[in-house]
Amino acid sequence: MSRHDFFVSCPKGIEYLLADELAALGLDVVRHAPAGVWAAGTLEHGYRICLWSRLANRVILHLGTVDGHSGDSLHEAVHAMTWEDHLQVSGKFRVNFIGQNENIRNTQFGVQRVKDAIVDRLREPSGLRPAVDTKDPDITVSVRLNRGEAQVGIDLSGESLHKRGYRIEKGVAPLRENLAAALLIRSRWPDIAAAGGDLTDPMCGSGTLLIEGAMMACDMAPGLKRDDYGFQRWSGHDAQLWDKLMEEAQARAALGCRTSQARFRGYDENARVIATAWRNIERMGLNDRIHVEKRSLAEFHNASQADKGLILTNPPYGERLSERKALGPLYEALGQAVRNEAQGWEMGVFTSAAELCHGLGLRSHRQYKLYNGQLPAQLLLFTINSENEARVRRAGEPEQVRARIANPERAEMLRNRLRKNLKQVGQWARKNNVECYRLYDADMPEFALAIDCYGDRVHVQEYAPPKSVDARAARERLAEALAVIPEALGIESEALICKQRQRQSGTAQYEKQSASGDFFTVHEGGCALRVNLKDYLDTGLFLDHRPVRQWIQGNAAGKRFLNLFCYTGAATVHAGVGGARETLSLDMSKTYLNWARENLRLNKLEEGKHRLLQADCLQWLDEKPGKGESAFDLIFMDPPTFSNSARMEGVLDIQRDHPHLVRQAMNRLAPDGVLVFSNNFRRFRLDDTLASDFDVEDVTRQTIDKDFARNTRIHQCWHIRHRRTEA
Repeated sequence: MSRHDFFVSCPKGIEYLLADELAALGLDVVRHAPAGVWAAGTLEHGYRICLWSRLANRVILHLGTVDGHSGDSLHEAVHAMTWEDHLQVSGKFRVNFIGQNENIRNTQFGVQRVKDAIVDRLREPSGLRPAVDTKDPDITVSVRLNRGEAQVGIDLSGESLHKRGYRIEKGVAPLRENLAAALLIRSRWPDIAAAGGDLTDPMCGSGTLLIEGAMMACDMAPGLKRDDYGFQRWSGHDAQLWDKLMEEAQARAALGCRTSQARFRGYDENARVIATAWRNIERMGLNDRIHVEKRSLAEFHNASQADKGLILTNPPYGERLSERKALGPLYEALGQAVRNEAQGWEMGVFTSAAELCHGLGLRSHRQYKLYNGQLPAQLLLFTINSENEARVRRAGEPEQVRARIANPERAEMLRNRLRKNLKQVGQWARKNNVECYRLYDADMPEFALAIDCYGDRVHVQEYAPPKSVDARAARERLAEALAVIPEALGIESEALICKQRQRQSGTAQYEKQSASGDFFTVHEGGCALRVNLKDYLDTGLFLDHRPVRQWIQGNAAGKRFLNLFCYTGAATVHAGVGGARETLSLDMSKTYLNWARENLRLNKLEEGKHRLLQADCLQWLDEKPGKGESAFDLIFMDPPTFSNSARMEGVLDIQRDHPHLVRQAMNRLAPDGVLVFSNNFRRFRLDDTLASDFDVEDVTRQTIDKDFARNTRIHQCWHIRHRRTEA
């Protein structure tokens, strides 16, 4: 049997698990790719992936890599391929197209060129042509474009392989089946099941984790209940081979169900999703070994008789910090329940709010970064025993670190560095009338801190240490810094505010973390601005954007100014003080719009001329401007790197979405206007097509002041203008 190359896609973050699974199925793993794996094997191997892969989304039989630099070259290369080997002239097909480049700027254009090439090829001998059918095709052609190369193949899977056939209904925010399988594998469930352990999910929802766990324990192929695959009407399909593999899978499932001792229990306080779980379990034929019932965490009882087992669960978690804090008691109840009822068992908790896991009262021994759709999340693993118990720390509760010096020599190094920076950067700040500035930004690897001066107060952010750094050592160094900073800078210890900064999802960086109400006023370029060093992760003023705001102030006179993702409106204040004719500032957060309103009032800027609008900027930009609405002469857009706020339509990923964002903003820009586009994603790369369509000037170097000279990747910034048309 001839060998083929396959591209097997999967959820982001589980590529290594998929590679191991493919190797176990007998394929040769060629290389990893983002959200997928390249592997080589026979057609039988391709069928086995479709039937047996618990992790894959799609299986693409690779036909060739062709020239995709332009629509014409793509058409010519696809036309040259032997499509008569894959589709009858009377057949139906569809094209899935991913990617773009400077000539193929949207997927619809790519789809059209590939469709035309296939139709032209098959029409030539007889004049008959195949039909295009996006709903019920005989084959699906997959094209993945990367710059000048297009990978062309046949999708053997049909619908995504995560759809096993048992989950017609869904609970609230259900896990995809292949992600659930990945969690089980990472939690070592196959080993636990083989040793006679049981599986329990105390917040089971629609039962996906339990069903996937039972299928593993019973050696049931995940594709066994599926009725339709993408290869079944493909001309190259070997029906006899497929029937043989199905018979083998059925025999293995029958044997596995007879021999597996594992039992599965799930609970949820929502009666509706429990009913859904029962129907899912029955569709898979597993109702004799999986039991689910309505039961709250407070009523949790581990009914298993097994000495060992796994508790695996995906608790609800809020996207906003206020919602997460409300869930704190739920995580505490989970920790209490498992410590009381499951001593000696293993536990996995999958969440995008890992800070809530402090409430479990257990130390995690392993953490895996994964994604729940587009949402960054973590799987934390625990062994439930007295040795791993820890003090319950509620969400948002800071870890208390007392100032003390454990290593005088190391502390002296920090003291000397701070004094040196204060002399150099502080002198520059005084000379340039800069009241708020960054004094220190992880200059020394031993002290991963950002230290900012706000007049006579000091704001310290501790960067979360990597997993390779012992947590106790990190706390010791922070304690030294807290002892040294007041002395070195000549301030009272009460004037120092310390917070730990971690990667935030959604709008967590803008959420309230305390309630001191300690606002005070600072000054910048003739503007008065309110800041708060205690109550939020950020202070209300992004110091690195100081030169950007000053440029806006110097170029705003007489202009209409638009501030997208305006935060506390500092750039709007600068535009208003600089003489802007009128301004419009947009943000989703009511809290920060109220803060912006206070900043405008503080600078005596009339609200009639300087409007504030609570809105999703993505949705607002996609709307057509109102009738008679003038274009803006100056637009400032500094979007977050990633946002999944509950009030947003969809998810913002700045690297993926910025070409659309910029183009929509340019639709609002006057012919002679300037869009100031900035972001702080360190690996950001501006899409090449924007420079083809607009005049793009990289002004990043001009927007980095002396206090950020050591960290020039703090942000990137461009001035984008419409191209001038020749008369």
